[in-house]
Amino acid sequence: MQVNKLAMAIALSCATTSVFAATETQTEEDIEHVVVSSRVYTPLREIATSVSVVTKDDILLRGYANLADVLRVQPAIHVTSSGSIGSATSLRIRGEEGYRTLIRVDGVDISDPTGTQVQPRVGQLLSDNINRVEILRGTQGLMYGADAGGVINVQTGHTEQGVYGGVRAEAGRYDTTNLSAEVGAGTQYVDAYLSVADYSTDGFNSRVDDVDLKDDDGYDNTTVHARVNVHATDRLTLGFVARNSDGDGEFDHCYSGGYVDDCTSEFDQQNLRLSADYALDSGHHQLAYAKTRVDRENFTLGESSYLTKGTIERVEYVGDTQLNDIYRVVYGLDWEEESITTAQQSRSQTGYYTELQANPSNNLFITAGLRYDDNEDFGEHTSYRLSAAHLWQLNTGELKLRGAYGTGFRAPSLYEIEYNKGPYAYAPASETDLKEETSEGYEVGLQYTLSPATSVEVVYFNQEIEDSIYFDLTDYSGYLQDLGTSYSEGVELIAKWAISAQWHLNANYTYNDTEDTDGDQRSRRPRQLGNLGVTYQRDQFTASANVRMVADAVDSGTPLKDYVLLDLSARYNISDKLAVFGRLENALDEDYQDISTYNTGGSAFFAGASYTF
Repeated sequence: MQVNKLAMAIALSCATTSVFAATETQTEEDIEHVVVSSRVYTPLREIATSVSVVTKDDILLRGYANLADVLRVQPAIHVTSSGSIGSATSLRIRGEEGYRTLIRVDGVDISDPTGTQVQPRVGQLLSDNINRVEILRGTQGLMYGADAGGVINVQTGHTEQGVYGGVRAEAGRYDTTNLSAEVGAGTQYVDAYLSVADYSTDGFNSRVDDVDLKDDDGYDNTTVHARVNVHATDRLTLGFVARNSDGDGEFDHCYSGGYVDDCTSEFDQQNLRLSADYALDSGHHQLAYAKTRVDRENFTLGESSYLTKGTIERVEYVGDTQLNDIYRVVYGLDWEEESITTAQQSRSQTGYYTELQANPSNNLFITAGLRYDDNEDFGEHTSYRLSAAHLWQLNTGELKLRGAYGTGFRAPSLYEIEYNKGPYAYAPASETDLKEETSEGYEVGLQYTLSPATSVEVVYFNQEIEDSIYFDLTDYSGYLQDLGTSYSEGVELIAKWAISAQWHLNANYTYNDTEDTDGDQRSRRPRQLGNLGVTYQRDQFTASANVRMVADAVDSGTPLKDYVLLDLSARYNISDKLAVFGRLENALDEDYQDISTYNTGGSAFFAGASYTF
């Protein structure tokens, strides 16, 4: 199917202009708070950076098993995978690489230090039992690390007095089963949460060039997540988070004296986080220790062909103080050591940051932040972020003008450095001394809000990466430095409209013009992304349809076919506790690719039931 860009643009335009016909009003109780921007509880309407929120209702209705699929319908996010769930997956925000995106689950950084770059294994992240997701778009992650080009803050469960929980079961095409359970409990002194998810699929043949074996590439994942908060006093809370994700997958095109398509992988990630939070009348202080351990092993024709292990240890402190009615200051430090233990490599980095937040009038919000990092191998770096938002109260709603500017840097990963020193590298990579990448970006946005369910927003963004590191795909010599500037520049249009009590519409469109240092379009970064979703809810029944457009993408200089996908989902609450649901992914059975050498899934139906108590 060819993309009808004009039809999509008209639909999005109608979604945008129709917002102004609504007559809803916004109350103070409707104002949502987020923590992803400055790591402190802040009303979303006061934030000058680009933040999106995905609720549990959104996740349940869409029904996608992998968090990457949940996020790919959000503004300016594009996901590419080398096969089905569990395969190597990159989640790019505004066209930047997946390793510039930080993902935290209940405060736990789930990055993998053993990869070619330190980044989250998005393909291993199931969506079951996730309660809420906050997405910070752009190079504004000052308080998470200077290389955070986007931040995704994932929250599981919720706090509730008494005992609550639920079970969920789903099955569908590719012999897929998805089982999950959660239980939580809360008292005045302690609250706890435990979830278990088990996913299994036979998958589909992932490689286009697998014409001999033509085998399905399956995947199994079991994830256990636990969280406990002990309210030791009225002011002191002690926190504990533990997480284990165990994934086994099949893939094609591994090497054993030649490329073969009988390959398997094992991935095991364990996370632990301990924290102490002390609240004062004027603010709070939190000290935390976290450790991540990752074991990865690949097998070719049943024999181990690659084994790597690594750890990340992190100590972080964050505090905030309300100085007076106008000024609040947020400050902190973090120390992190990443190691690839199988290669006996390690490196530490220490960072300090502070941000002054000012509210000089009821409608003006300003922040100015500074970060200093000392990397063991690449020295000292200073980065900063500035932002401002101004609100105007109108008769029918609220108008918000905002802008933000931030800088950052990324040191070459341990793997990139070691590869260029190893036996598989040769000139020019073996003669290249990699240096750090630097980045800067700014955005300007205008938003008109009538209610939490009705708003329209336009955002212009411009991001630059200086001296980006890339793998030499011409001569395969190793990692090289792309000396010069790479760009991502574009516009986001975002709208939501409560058409009536039953009908709701969500739409977003992103135009992103990317260029490398030679002026060519950057690989796997579509110029156009669009989503148009309609939800109908009446009594116990909810149904949703989402149209997703991807257009004007290239892969290593080769143009990819434009495509449009239609996903349908529905949910019926038989009672307050029991529900049945179903979804049809790629309902029109579109044949498409996000990576030129890999297949994607066809039309697939899934159905299941859930029970809560």
